[in-house]
Amino acid sequence: MRIIVCGFGTVAQSLAKLLVSRSDDLYAKYGIMPRIVGAFDTHGGAVEQSGLDLNRLVEVKKKYGSIKNYDKSKKKWTGLDIIKNIDADVLIETTASNYRDAEPGMSHITTAMKLGMHVISVNKGPLAIAFPSLMELALYNQVQFRFSGTVGGGTPILNYAKNSLQGEQITSFAGILNGTTNYILTNMAHGMSFAQALKDAKSRGYVEADESLDLDGFDAAAKLVILANWIMGMKVTMPDIKRTGIRKVTLDDVKKAAKKKMAIKLIASCNKDLEVSPKEIPIDDPLCVNGTLNAISFTSEHSGTQTIIGKGAGGTETASAILRDLLDIRREILRA
Repeated sequence: MRIIVCGFGTVAQSLAKLLVSRSDDLYAKYGIMPRIVGAFDTHGGAVEQSGLDLNRLVEVKKKYGSIKNYDKSKKKWTGLDIIKNIDADVLIETTASNYRDAEPGMSHITTAMKLGMHVISVNKGPLAIAFPSLMELALYNQVQFRFSGTVGGGTPILNYAKNSLQGEQITSFAGILNGTTNYILTNMAHGMSFAQALKDAKSRGYVEADESLDLDGFDAAAKLVILANWIMGMKVTMPDIKRTGIRKVTLDDVKKAAKKKMAIKLIASCNKDLEVSPKEIPIDDPLCVNGTLNAISFTSEHSGTQTIIGKGAGGTETASAILRDLLDIRREILRA
């Protein structure tokens, strides 16, 4: 499988390392030999139709801060240049999520689909803004579209709800879908003020460069859009979400909740409404996880409520979700 990778940050570098370490295993178990034939970051790109040397690609990124120095070519490849001119089977979109217009990820995905490429995205922006139309575009162009890494990182939340609960009627769900806000609220439960907890989260690299994506609930809302569309069959986008962040949660609020054996968490819920907001939940509820963990509870018509818990982010974890999607696409191709 020939692959183009959009963006070469932490997730893409983790994917490159994963493909190298598991190359023999992937061929022996699944008969698949993935080759990255094109990749780019904000400064330029690298292409090689026979497959890029992934160890060297990662080393160049680490040394120069960009993969444009991979070869001596003076050509400055953009993402769209590579997508339009390099023959590939799969596009993997890992550029930063943008909830204003979803660019450049939106153009990368739509162009690839129109050229007949299957697409894997861990970029939430395009899905948050245009999930229904992207699914229609994939169907129209007869390509696979996978995005399991957009919700829960390496924790298979989307796959669990879609496959493990197959045949069930999921009636509602609620979850902690943003590890950063969960870490901040956990620290506040331990006595820190909001400002102190935020500073600590920033020092550990947990907070997005644009902190409003975490603190004002945009990240959780984007994941809620993806879940609602994929699992519940809705056709919704970001404006359909009622969204409140955690900026107004005070230490006093957290202490009052603790006296009632409750904890305040940023909950994304799909019941009668689609909402992201801080809520009090019992400390003995399986959903009440701490630190950077994510958790989501699915309530089904016959099997009751089930909760899945795991890491919501991380380069290696998200790379494992991409690999899962790649194998899924491979199975679908063989089935066809």
